[in-house]
Amino acid sequence: MLVAAAVCPCPPLLVPEVATGAAPELHAARVACADALGLLAASRPDRLYVVGPAAEGALGPYPAGSTGSFAGFGVDLSVRLGAARPAGGRPGDDRSAGDRPLPASLAVAAWLLERTDWADAPVEGLGVGERLESGRCAAAGRELAASADRVALLVMGDGSACRSVKAPGYLDERAAPFDAEAARALGSADPDALLGLDENLAYELKAAGRAPWQVLAGAAQGAGLEGRLLYEDAPYGVGYFVAAWS
Repeated sequence: MLVAAAVCPCPPLLVPEVATGAAPELHAARVACADALGLLAASRPDRLYVVGPAAEGALGPYPAGSTGSFAGFGVDLSVRLGAARPAGGRPGDDRSAGDRPLPASLAVAAWLLERTDWADAPVEGLGVGERLESGRCAAAGRELAASADRVALLVMGDGSACRSVKAPGYLDERAAPFDAEAARALGSADPDALLGLDENLAYELKAAGRAPWQVLAGAAQGAGLEGRLLYEDAPYGVGYFVAAWS
């Protein structure tokens, strides 16, 4: 059963070593992420799943011990997801997945976890394809929630990338309303509203968080969690949100 969740943005610029001048625009986001992960650890879960967008495939497991690197961003920095592989895993896990490098979103998550006084709960990752249908996202979330008595999720994902003319997707007038609805749903722990986000519109707005958020929605159905929005902004024209559910 899902007992807690943290939602964080996943730009590699969140990692100071990657960002020129440590990206002071993201300082408040880093602080909020640390607060959200602290609340997540306090829930004392039996298992933590880290969920984030991945370019390849529909759903891809990344066992504890999987490694990632920020070398592609010009930084000699490596991270590891969890200290070791868990004794048991989610049904259907491919243990050879530990040989694949973490996608950028899960590498950022691993970096965040390394800087948090995290509990000893096993950690596993799940990469979610950007075009994965809402129903499959929700089903994956329900499977994660049913895998242990006390499950926590760290959900990585960004909102639209079309909030300004300098944004990666240029300015789109639909972006701000989309992000406002996402922020409201994340801040109020509203699974139905998250599942109601239009997957085609999200794709057009380059909102990489849509699918991971809908995995969270599936996991949270019936859990009765309450949410708090800890951060909301759009530096660089991209919607970033931090939320804590408990």
